[in-house]
Amino acid sequence: MITKKFVPCIYLYHGHAVRSLTDLSVVETDPLRLVSLYNENNADQLIVFDLSGTDEEHEEALDILKEICETAEMDVIGAGNVKRMEDIKKLLYAGCRHAVLDYEKEGNIAITEEVSLKFGKDKILISYNDPGVIAKNKELAEKYVSAMILLNPHQIRETESITDLPFFVQINQIALNKLIEIFSYQNVCGVTGNTINDNVAEILTLKTLCKENGLPVETFEAAYSWADFKKNSDGMVPVIVQDYRSQEVLMMAYMNEEAYLKTIACGKMTYYSRSRNELWLKGETSGHYQYVKSLTADCDMDTILAKVSQVGAACHTGARSCFFHEITRKDYEEVENPLMVFQEVLDVIKDRKQNPKEGSYTNYLFEKGIDKILKKLGEEATEIVIAAKNPNANEVKYEISDFLYHMMVLMVEKDVTWEEITTELANR
Repeated sequence: MITKKFVPCIYLYHGHAVRSLTDLSVVETDPLRLVSLYNENNADQLIVFDLSGTDEEHEEALDILKEICETAEMDVIGAGNVKRMEDIKKLLYAGCRHAVLDYEKEGNIAITEEVSLKFGKDKILISYNDPGVIAKNKELAEKYVSAMILLNPHQIRETESITDLPFFVQINQIALNKLIEIFSYQNVCGVTGNTINDNVAEILTLKTLCKENGLPVETFEAAYSWADFKKNSDGMVPVIVQDYRSQEVLMMAYMNEEAYLKTIACGKMTYYSRSRNELWLKGETSGHYQYVKSLTADCDMDTILAKVSQVGAACHTGARSCFFHEITRKDYEEVENPLMVFQEVLDVIKDRKQNPKEGSYTNYLFEKGIDKILKKLGEEATEIVIAAKNPNANEVKYEISDFLYHMMVLMVEKDVTWEEITTELANR
């Protein structure tokens, strides 16, 4: 059976979150606050509908969507304002894991094959009110689309009779106990709309209810019980916490059985505070939550390594990591993490733009503007081609380094991050 997902949505209009596709009353002036709320309550995915009316508004909405994708701990589905393939590309490049074609618009149907072949079937969803449009385009949808969003909850049976494609159902008002009935339909993969938005704090409870009714939901499942661990004299297990992106060690804390079980249940790192003698949900007061990416036990089953997505600082001092008091050090040549080197150079270039330094070549490029930066980038690309024709590989190395530097100047000029680049490469 298809895993059932709880999917809040944001209806984005003029920079604010509004009530629905048809009700433009503002429910939240800062959509990022909603994203944080959905993160905290274990939402499985997030759909963002762009309701902007003009191209200028659409570009502004894309900037907000980019921030939403950076903040969200779940996959984001981008929908709305799609007229051509370029619009699908913009949604995906903003950070959305999936983009939606509105099948109420003939033009969106016409570009289905093109966008699917370009970006991959798994990236493309379709939305619709009338299942008749799915029946009419069934072969096209099943060949080039991975899932659908039904905007009319009264058409579930009709949709199931037409296709086996999984689909989300937008429901704006329903009794929570009726959700089990909706999820019981074989091809319903998730529920979205204000029914989820308004009851986001109940997601964990509803997931438990689904499991009790034999419906699969997205939760952490522990391969080891607490009894499998070797505890210290206090009956606890130490936990080393590491940033899942940078691999930086952030902190060390302890878990007792209750903390372990709560971490598994809620997906946020929970410890036992020995100084306060109480359970400690990291970030509950500061907002600096640690979202679990993986938990791994060591060979002796007496220590846990937690890889997390860290919000803000891990240390109570405000430092990113608790480990900053250097005790002693021997000079050695560090083996550099390539991504960290790229990030450090990018940070220096950013600083040059924000704090110009006299005589700086980087500042010279910024002062001359985008055309100069592009000209230098083109020249360096050509130098790589020329160097590659020579037998000495060192020349290629030098020219690639020059090219990457100028590319990073362009990245800063266009406000592009390495994380966005690496995420895009990983998605491909």
